[in-house]
Amino acid sequence: MTSSTPEQLEMIAELRALTRKFAQEKLAPRAEHDDRDEIFRPENIQALGELGLTGVPVAEEYGGAGLGYEAYTAVIEEIAQAHAAYAISVAVTGLPQVILSKFGSDAQKKKYIPALASGRAIGGFSLSEASSGSDAGSLKTTARKDGSKYIVNGTKLWTTQGDSAETIVLMARTGGPGPKGVSAFILEKGMKGFSLGKREKKMGLGSSHTMELVLENCEIPAENLIGNEGDGFTVAMTALDSGRITIAATANGVSQGALATAIAHAKQREQFGKPIAEYQGVSFMLADMATALEASRHLVTNAARLYDAKLPFSTEAAMAKLFATDSAMKITTDAVQILGGSGYTQEFPAERYMREAKVLQIVEGTNQIQRLVIGRKLVTNA
Repeated sequence: MTSSTPEQLEMIAELRALTRKFAQEKLAPRAEHDDRDEIFRPENIQALGELGLTGVPVAEEYGGAGLGYEAYTAVIEEIAQAHAAYAISVAVTGLPQVILSKFGSDAQKKKYIPALASGRAIGGFSLSEASSGSDAGSLKTTARKDGSKYIVNGTKLWTTQGDSAETIVLMARTGGPGPKGVSAFILEKGMKGFSLGKREKKMGLGSSHTMELVLENCEIPAENLIGNEGDGFTVAMTALDSGRITIAATANGVSQGALATAIAHAKQREQFGKPIAEYQGVSFMLADMATALEASRHLVTNAARLYDAKLPFSTEAAMAKLFATDSAMKITTDAVQILGGSGYTQEFPAERYMREAKVLQIVEGTNQIQRLVIGRKLVTNA
């Protein structure tokens, strides 16, 4: 693992404290209500932007904080502990920023990144379709060049905050079959031929709206092509690699929230004359939960530091995502168990944490895909 300087660690600690204060005061009190009623509040993203928390890893010249992914994951974790939907929102708004920082033209960077980095605009990322999820190279949405624009036709699924995003990085096919025929575009809200389809009814993350995007002869200016035709698959895989780190950080925040809830309950709830935390059966569960969370944090920190050092990080990101999200599922399930009947009610946040954890094992590549990524790396390097 690469290391951070004492000054960097102090800065990250201060950023974490700033984020925690906002998240616990502004996000946590409404989390249960907004999750149940599927309410997303864009003003929360604007407020996070005003604190400098929506563009953490982006260069200062484009309105970002100019910090690294290690700092970014600290912010994401603290938001997720309060309300995971907004951690997802910040992370997804970060994807177009990261993509354009690496692949975008100077004009694209200047036009789109500042608004996203400041929280004045919300971002999105649209890759999946009905027939292409993990097999991203098989997507069917087409983009045909027509003079100074591309005509895009198709339907995209599972687009996080597609109904509130002003700037969406969208993948479409400009060439033949397979990954080499995929290109990446900047889709803007209000473009001709772009409309919203259904909003998914989900098990959890009610405040994070998951949308179907409908493109019917949608006109995207040619200057909104990211890189060159055929670069889309590389753009998408790069985004997924970095996104796996932020999903893992989100999982750690959910785990921390569940663990804190379980500890508080175990110390307060008495049975047979003493708090249940004093019974070995409960205290051992808490110990295992805390240990899994600590291990997850180390994996996330390692992947983030490799990213910041511009070293290969794809395998480590997959490991962090795999372990942190599987751990979150176990930790949140155990939290519900420790709370007993109370854990199964909506009066306590444990059940919400459990529902939030489940989807984290699926997004940014299922954990079965993470194992394929890790296993392939082991075999090819053997």
